[in-house]
Amino acid sequence: MLKMDTHIHSEYSPDSKSKLKDIFAVAKTRGLDIIAISDHNTVEGSKEAIRLTKNDDLLVVPSIEISSLEGHILGFGCEENIKRDLPAGETIDLIHDQGGLAIIPHPYCFYRHGLLCKADYKDLKIDAIETKNARFIVGYCNNKAKKLSKKENLPGLGASDAHYYKFVGDCYSKIDCDKDIDSVFKAIKKSKVEALGKGTSNIKLSKYLLDFKVLKKI
Repeated sequence: MLKMDTHIHSEYSPDSKSKLKDIFAVAKTRGLDIIAISDHNTVEGSKEAIRLTKNDDLLVVPSIEISSLEGHILGFGCEENIKRDLPAGETIDLIHDQGGLAIIPHPYCFYRHGLLCKADYKDLKIDAIETKNARFIVGYCNNKAKKLSKKENLPGLGASDAHYYKFVGDCYSKIDCDKDIDSVFKAIKKSKVEALGKGTSNIKLSKYLLDFKVLKKI
């Protein structure tokens, strides 16, 4: 079993200041085998992370977090940018056109553009959802996502959604796969994943936001 964090933000996101080298260092310290730099509406951070780790033991999967018209969607495996503010269904089709997986982050968190607050999952070709996103206050949204995952047999993932490198790996997935992208994709599709970890400290998160004056721009 390997450890994977599919949702990490770097300085290529407008609401993060995390350097890629710092993200890699924390990921290794926490025993992560697979990560994805899922920056807001750009693959540039992901591309640079892949370039920097091409001779590394850490597997970086291409990714992007896209702001669709109804909410956020991870294009896990996408190597090219996808236009923001398109309808969710069209965004997901474009992700699939690139051979990627459409993963829904914090699906029921209305103040963070959770897709399923506005869209009906039955109308969308969703590949997986986050059932354990580390940035929660009371856990209601994660619990609701977990129930949906179980009811509809949707693969459930754990992810840090870290906008500060020290929070990388707070939540993560255990995944039964080899350390290559095709194997990762197959394991997710077959639900050979388990969401684990703990919530990011809201006190530490508030301190980070205050110290660095990071404004929400997405």
